[in-house]
Amino acid sequence: MTTAAADPRSSTVDDVVRRSAGRHPDRAALVFADRSWTYAELDAGVSRAAAHLLSLGLVKGDRVATVGANSDAYLLAFLGCARAGLVHVPVNYALTGGELSYLLRQSGSRVALVDPALRETVESVRADTAVEQVLVLHGAPGAVLEGWAEGPVPELETAVVDTDLVQLLYTSGTTALPKGAMMTHRALVHEYLSCVVGLDFTAVGSQLVCMPLYHSAGMHVFLLPGLMVGMTNHLLPRPDVPAVLGMVAEHRIEALFLAPTVWVPLANHPDLATADLSSLRQAYYGASIMPVPVLQRLQQQLPGLGFYNCFGQSEIGPLACVLRPEEHAERPESCGRPVVFVETRVVDEEGADVPAGESGELLYRSPQLCTGYWDNPEASEQAFAGGWFHSGDMVRADEAGYLTVVDRIKDVINTGGVLVASREVEDALYTHEAVAEVAVIAQPDERWIEAVTAVVVLREGRVGDDDLAAELIAHARSTLAPFKIPKRVHFVADLPRNQSGKLLKRVLRDDISSGT
Repeated sequence: MTTAAADPRSSTVDDVVRRSAGRHPDRAALVFADRSWTYAELDAGVSRAAAHLLSLGLVKGDRVATVGANSDAYLLAFLGCARAGLVHVPVNYALTGGELSYLLRQSGSRVALVDPALRETVESVRADTAVEQVLVLHGAPGAVLEGWAEGPVPELETAVVDTDLVQLLYTSGTTALPKGAMMTHRALVHEYLSCVVGLDFTAVGSQLVCMPLYHSAGMHVFLLPGLMVGMTNHLLPRPDVPAVLGMVAEHRIEALFLAPTVWVPLANHPDLATADLSSLRQAYYGASIMPVPVLQRLQQQLPGLGFYNCFGQSEIGPLACVLRPEEHAERPESCGRPVVFVETRVVDEEGADVPAGESGELLYRSPQLCTGYWDNPEASEQAFAGGWFHSGDMVRADEAGYLTVVDRIKDVINTGGVLVASREVEDALYTHEAVAEVAVIAQPDERWIEAVTAVVVLREGRVGDDDLAAELIAHARSTLAPFKIPKRVHFVADLPRNQSGKLLKRVLRDDISSGT
């Protein structure tokens, strides 16, 4: 409860839970491990978390980092920051050393909330940051969840309005150092409603959230919109395939979001044939590109399940476009059309709109957008040049407004003066029965400037050798123009990805160039 005067027209992130608690106080809001929270209990926990954070000496606008796997305590940390007027900084729990200290230092976080297993990791870099206190979230004596879960519900004096910052949502760093997108309450609440409408959440009673909450999709496309409409949200620490299959069957889950890097092993898992997935009605994928051949295999294995392609990026909250189930048949390669609060353009290098069917950069205009990048005015100015946000994605739009992602602009390959989209080559190679995963990158070449290079993870039992490399090149030649054919094929055990499943092509390019 907040007693300080605030604008009655504001709608903040924590208001989402407060309103649902008013409508459905006794309904199960969140289930994690052996703990279950009703909406009323969750709302009370948010107020306790907010009061506790402010009692640490934090003041409105201070940053609070959270480093941990999915948990009820992690959600309360975010919502507690929102209610207290603090700025939440979600941090990839796999980061260590310089990458971890960079985010903590760049954000200026004063407090870090961590899983017990990660406390030592954070403490080891603390001297290089502004972090004053490192507190354990849950799972250990004295963890903050103990005080957040029960006790009197405090009254708060901090006035929070929807134009205040609520989160620094760091970009995934796939092409450069991560940048902190400054997200306001206003931006995220608009994005939540876009998700509710575009993903048909009002027709769903329960969902399973297992993708990382430090990533924008897990938190802002699924968990918070689910709380907005009164769903029961089951939470797993990580996207473990057997655990996912078991949870769906046991709790009669109706909606499930997985990154393509999890859908692929789920489709190949031996338990899929016997798992009871009859309750599932809606399946969502996003956070990275789903190869069309993989999607088609999933649709064959799970007939009758509606698939939604969710596309966007951190800076827009992150959902920008949706391809609905009924639209998949005609446009399986498309990422759909803009959601209700997003407007798009596709432009050439001079900023002029390109004709339908031609490739160009995707621009956005939306109340969901960040206000810029934290402590990086130059990048902010570049991103919003011309009054639109420049996504860095190369796409093409058809006459009906459906968008298809061609590539990240920085991942397009210039081979012999001709531009090649890596995704097109990847889709061609995915249709070969030996290929489990593939990434296509540029490698320096004296003749071609950049050589189209395929980096392949093979299915179990296959051996990467010169004969198979030649076979894959011949396979690509059967469907692609000559200039798109890979000139080199490298076989690797796995591809570098971040914890949200995004392929780190900058790392892959460096690894292949150095021979590692």
